Amino acid sequence: MSDSSSHKPQLSIWFFVGLLCLLYGLVLVFTGIREFSHPPAVVLANLHATFWWGLLMTLFGAFYVIRFRPGTAE
Repeated sequence: MSDSSSHKPQLSIWFFVGLLCLLYGLVLVFTGIREFSHPPAVVLANLHATFWWGLLMTLFGAFYVIRFRPGTAE
């Protein structure tokens, strides 16, 4: 029988999902900022989709990292 006092807390998969979204979002934000001065040769470059998706993913990832960080009770 296992003793409940020796139970290790488990990391939530959502913490890692948030971490990946946060990292990918930051990469996209910095790429999108670079594209303001060096726009790609595409039709809708003026919409700056890379920047906006990066910002959205960064916010989404930061929420999940904070919400499901290790050591917090759920």
